[in-house]
Parts: sequence; C-alpha cells; structure tokens
Amino acid sequence: MRLETERLILRELTNEDFAAWYEILSDAETMQFYPAPFDEEKVRQWISWNLENYQTYGFGLWAVLLKEENRFIGDCGITMQYIHGQMLPEIGYHIHRNEQGRGYASEAARRCIRYALEERNLPAVYSYMKYDNLASCRVAQKNGMRLVETYPDDRNTFTRVYAITREEWLTTHVSAPNE
Repeated sequence: MRLETERLILRELTNEDFAAWYEILSDAETMQFYPAPFDEEKVRQWISWNLENYQTYGFGLWAVLLKEENRFIGDCGITMQYIHGQMLPEIGYHIHRNEQGRGYASEAARRCIRYALEERNLPAVYSYMKYDNLASCRVAQKNGMRLVETYPDDRNTFTRVYAITREEWLTTHVSAPNE
C-alpha cells in the first residue's frame, strides 16, 4: 500500500522503521496524551499490531515520509478502535515533534479519510482524542469532521469523538489525485 499527497508518502510500516519510530514514540512531548511514552518493547508491539492490521483489515497506521527527503516523520492511517463501546474505523496520527505545526498531520489525515471513504467505501470515519488535545481536534475540524460526542472515561477524563460520513465527504470535498 502506498498513498501520496503533495508533500508526503504514506506506506506500510516495517520492522526496519524501528529506530525512527522509537525516536518519536519514546518522546514525552509527542506522547503527552498517552499514559506514558513507549519503551522499545511497546514500539515493537506497535509495529507488529500494524502489520497484523494490514493483514486483517487491509489498512492500519502507515509510515509518513517527507516526499522530498524520503524521511520518516511519523504515522497516519486507519485502525479499528473501540470508541465508546463500538468498534469503529479511526483516523489516527503521530508526527515527530520537530515537524508538528506544518500541516503534515492534516494533509496525511485528509488523504487517509479520502482513501477510507472513496476507495474503501466505508460509511464513516472517526477520530477520537483526549478532551484537551486541541491540536488533534483542529486536525479533525480542518478535514471536515464534526464533533459528535464527548463522553467521560477513566483514561482521558473526557474523550472527544469527531466523525465524517461518506456522504458528507463526497458533498464537501472534490478530491484531487494527490489530495
């Protein structure tokens, strides 16, 4: 699987991505909305989980590379997640802290939404995050997702859920080949 945008390449994660991936997922600032940064074993499990997702669902979180430099800067993709008791397709992402604020998460997420809704014909996609993760809320909003629920939970205090349906996407987005 390979997806592209104007500035990015999204491809399947591999075990060879471990070192670059560990640098991102072990960083406390990047992982501030998780219970803790990942250790080496957790990063290996993360890669394995995604390899399993590719086999099971045909999608998962994909490596995000800067096209010009072919440099790994994070992940973005679709995973099946329990969101308030339902298993739903979720758009998620992690971008290296030195690359945040440049629109890469929004660009990658937009391409993943397009893939999910136009190419996979999923009826809707979701993004969920801790209530105070305002950067992730903005990414969802930039891509036409709307807040559909906020619920209390033990892990996040409150979780916000954003969604966009296939119908909403198709009526509001004209997709370019590398969008």
